[in-house]
Amino acid sequence: MDVKMTDKWLLIENGTVIDGDANPPREDCAVLVRDARIVKIGSVTRETDIPRGADLTVLDARGKTVMPGLIDIHCHMTYGLARTEEEISVYTPPELRTLIAAANIEKVLAAGVTSISQPGGSYFIGVGLREGIRRGLVHGPRMTTAGRYLTTSNGLTDWFPDATGVPESSIGRLTNTPAEMVAEIRRQKKAGVDLIKLADSPYGDFQAFTNDELKMAADLAHQLGLKITIHARGSDEMNAAVAAGFDHIMHGNYMSDETIANLAASRIPLAPTQLFMHHIVEFAKVSRNRRSIVDATARMNEATMETLHRAYQAGVKFAMGTDSGFATVPYGEWHARELEILMRYTGMSALEAIQAGTKHGANAMGLPDDLGVLAVGKLADIIVVDGDPLKDIRALYQPGKMSHVILNGVVQTFPEDIRTRFLRNDYLPHEYGWELLTYDRVFEGGEAPKTQLDWSGEQRLDLINDLRKQEKLGAAHAVAE
Repeated sequence: MDVKMTDKWLLIENGTVIDGDANPPREDCAVLVRDARIVKIGSVTRETDIPRGADLTVLDARGKTVMPGLIDIHCHMTYGLARTEEEISVYTPPELRTLIAAANIEKVLAAGVTSISQPGGSYFIGVGLREGIRRGLVHGPRMTTAGRYLTTSNGLTDWFPDATGVPESSIGRLTNTPAEMVAEIRRQKKAGVDLIKLADSPYGDFQAFTNDELKMAADLAHQLGLKITIHARGSDEMNAAVAAGFDHIMHGNYMSDETIANLAASRIPLAPTQLFMHHIVEFAKVSRNRRSIVDATARMNEATMETLHRAYQAGVKFAMGTDSGFATVPYGEWHARELEILMRYTGMSALEAIQAGTKHGANAMGLPDDLGVLAVGKLADIIVVDGDPLKDIRALYQPGKMSHVILNGVVQTFPEDIRTRFLRNDYLPHEYGWELLTYDRVFEGGEAPKTQLDWSGEQRLDLINDLRKQEKLGAAHAVAE
């Protein structure tokens, strides 16, 4: 071993090692890192394995779990804790979106997610974030990124009326013809993206791109050295994306047995990204989502559970994606809960879920031979967790359980307030008055008239109760001080 005294060494001792490759855990195991790579796992003797006088950091992981850093291949850093599509796509200028995203991405790393792939976002902010991280300007995880989603008039990101069109600030790029698709893929390659993202129908009730269009897009992306992924909820678009050779696929809520068999045989990873959909239903009262949305999502979730159990039994390869960036799934809070959701929706074990959240995401990072597994020669992206995620997977996302985050062999440090930092994109910057003024209300003391968009009495009461609760908490805090 060629040793230089300028090398930095890291020794993690006495931990239980989960390697990310679904092998049984190794107790009382050491991991030795030189610079950015792992050089030994097992029994480490300082006198013989580490040069005398070396720059050495030692972490005692007794009673803790040592495992690869998590890889989230569906994380949207430009969404800014969005509650509405307008918050994602319209109001916030790109300069401010970039700064908000740069601040929020540190929370992702602090949660033990050492690699993310952003499958679409505003402008080419993702490219800027990726380069800022590489150059040390931004504190965040490894990152790959797409540009804006390619969609059709029937796809996910053509949200606005035709009279408005798809604004440049939107996360979508309208491409209704093969020529437009080719031009946009070439444009995004020039801008420096790592992958192309297509957005098929929002809920999987039809196929928005043709089979030929998907094949053409995949072939061109690969010809240009890019990877390609797709938002695909329905069986037909799933099957077409598999046939076209996409590198990984998002969702797969509805799949026939034939589609599942083709997906399993292809070994293309599926990231169900079910956390977002599950939270819409589980925490509906907290989020105050419309009943119609909650009910429709609940029906989809029920179908998804049946589909994904069949997919798991057929041997489909799963990866972890969270859709983090919405208010329902904020940055740094819930990433590893997708593993718990995968266990629930597929029937896989905790060890298999961890493999999905580590090894199976490495290809989306462009580093399939370097990331996602603790083994000699691999990059040292490592987390140390206070607890045993094989007994309780929630140890990977419960506050205070993430003992150490190691990226490129370096133990990361974070601001003390990192968990309480929440930065959001703008919403409705131009206000014209919030109350509906009528003659009866202004001059005769009448009640406020109702429109079809007004909050219900129950929602108003919830808001009042929340304000009263916060008022009591504030008063108690003031007394305590």
